[in-house]
Amino acid sequence: MPDDGQLANLYPADRLHSAREATARAGLDALLISPGADLRYLTGYDALPLERLTCLVLPADGDPFLLVPALEEPAAQASPAGDLGIEITGWQETEDPYALVAARLPARTARIGVDNHMWAEKTLAFRAVLPGAGQELAGGVLNGLRMRKTPQEAAALGRAGAAIDRVHARMGEWLRAGRTEREVGRDIADAMLDEGHVRVDFVIVGSGPNSASPHHELSDRVIGPGDPVVVDIGGTTRDGYCSDSTRVYAVGEPPAEFRRLHEVLLRAQRAQTDAVRPGITAGQLDAVGRDIITDAGHGPHFIHRTGHGIGLDTHEEPYIVTGNPLPLAPGMAFSVEPGIYLPGRYGARIEDIVICTRDGGERLNRTPRDLVVLA
Repeated sequence: MPDDGQLANLYPADRLHSAREATARAGLDALLISPGADLRYLTGYDALPLERLTCLVLPADGDPFLLVPALEEPAAQASPAGDLGIEITGWQETEDPYALVAARLPARTARIGVDNHMWAEKTLAFRAVLPGAGQELAGGVLNGLRMRKTPQEAAALGRAGAAIDRVHARMGEWLRAGRTEREVGRDIADAMLDEGHVRVDFVIVGSGPNSASPHHELSDRVIGPGDPVVVDIGGTTRDGYCSDSTRVYAVGEPPAEFRRLHEVLLRAQRAQTDAVRPGITAGQLDAVGRDIITDAGHGPHFIHRTGHGIGLDTHEEPYIVTGNPLPLAPGMAFSVEPGIYLPGRYGARIEDIVICTRDGGERLNRTPRDLVVLA
C-alpha cells in the first residue's frame, strides 16, 4: 500500500500549472472539471459524482479554484487538493453554483473546455449561465498530459499490476469443474480486495462457449471438464491507479484445436509486447499481432483493438488500434491484449499492461502467459 507521502507525490501542484499552460495554447479561456479521473489527476481529490456541483475552475489566465457543496468541503480539504494551495470554496444549498462560477470568469470568456465526462445536466446548466461561451471537450487539453506517466505514476501502475498478478496466481483456489462462473467471480472479487485493491471494477469469467464473448457477464453456467476459461479482471488501488490483466485457463485438458489457437495468440501477444518502443505508432503495434493472427487464418476472429491506455481510468488514451498514427513515447502505458474468438465454441485473450520506456517496453504483469491447465 502507498503511504501518504506516495499519494502526495502522485498529485503534484505543477500539474495545474501545466494544464493552465496547455489551456492557453489551445485557445481556451478556462477548463471546467467535474468529479472523475481528470479532477483526481489535477488535484488528487476523488470527489463523489453527485447531483450537487463540484467543479474545478481552471482559467487560462488567473488562479484556479475548486467549488464544492458546503457539506463536501471538509472532504475536499482533507484530500491532496487541500495541500495544493488553491482556493476551495463551499457553496450553500440556497446558492446557484453555476452562477457563482460564471461570475468569477472574465466577461470576455468565449471558449471553455468542459470535462469529457461531465453530466449533461451540468453541461447544459453552464451553457445557460455562459450563453456567449462555446463549449469544447477538455480532453483535447488534458489527454496529452495524462498519456505520459511520470515515474511516480509508473510505480503506481506497477503496484496495481503486482496486485492483480497475485490474484491470478491464486486462480487454482477457485476455478474448477462443477462451480458456476458467478461463484468463481465472487471469490475473485474478494481476493482482489484482499490483495491490494480498494475497488473491483470488473470480473469476467468466460467459460466454454462464453469465452468467445470478449465482454461476457458472469453467469450461472456450470464450468465443465476441459472447458477453456478466460479470466479478465481489473480494479482500482488506493492511490487511484488501475489494474487490468487477462489470462487463459483450462479446467482439465482442453481440445487440441484450442491449444493450437492459444499458441497462435501467445505468439502474437509476445511479438507485440516485444515490439513496444518509442516511435512505433499505435496502429503499427496493432498490426504486429494482427498480422500473425491473420496469417494463421484467424484474422476475422480478432474482433477488437489491441489495447487501451490505462492510468486513473481503466480505458484512456492512447488506443492501440488500426489506423491510429500516434507515435508511442516514453511514459505511455497501455494494454496489449489480442484475442481470438470462435463464436459458439471458445475464445482466448492474453493481456498485459506495458509501459513504453526510452529503451523499449516494460511489462507490468509478470504472471506466466502460457495456457494454465488446472486439475
